[in-house]
Amino acid sequence: MSRPRIGGVVLAAGLSTRLGRPKQLEMLGGETLVERTVRVASEAGLAPVIAVILDGELIPRLQSLGAIPLFNRRSFDGLATSIHVGVRAAMPHDLDGLVLMTCDQVALTADHLRALCHVTEQTTGSLYAGRVGVPAYFPRASFDALLKLEGDKGARELLRGVRSFPCEDLALDVDTEADLERAKAFVASRGSACG
Repeated sequence: MSRPRIGGVVLAAGLSTRLGRPKQLEMLGGETLVERTVRVASEAGLAPVIAVILDGELIPRLQSLGAIPLFNRRSFDGLATSIHVGVRAAMPHDLDGLVLMTCDQVALTADHLRALCHVTEQTTGSLYAGRVGVPAYFPRASFDALLKLEGDKGARELLRGVRSFPCEDLALDVDTEADLERAKAFVASRGSACG
């Protein structure tokens, strides 16, 4: 039996309105937030890793990590537009499924991503802060549903009642200056947490 082919889509085209500058470019441990996420996705064996971005400055750095960087010129229309860009780019690769992830969850580990993909026929999310969210694995059968998403809610509706793996540290994401300071302290002290 052949090994499942699972891709990754890193959502990194947000406008970072609360932080006031592109969080994707913030440095932690010598790499930007989006580079960090691409690296972890690659370490988990996801391929291809597609990074949906807003800033061309990142292209050479992401390509050097083996990622496929793609622009989302409609990111102001909401997170769903970035999901569409990533899923459409993934579809020609004949994947069994893909993992959607944001670029600002600094506790993310390759082990956690691998756990999400363990049952390739089932949508599987991450459990933290009392809800199921991203990163989340979606089998190929759900790609059409992902392409029908609208607005800024992302894939939240598709994650209701699905199986999940807990990692409370994933609740730490970077939206504000205070979050960024907490993320830097987390990386300095532990590097990553969830397996």
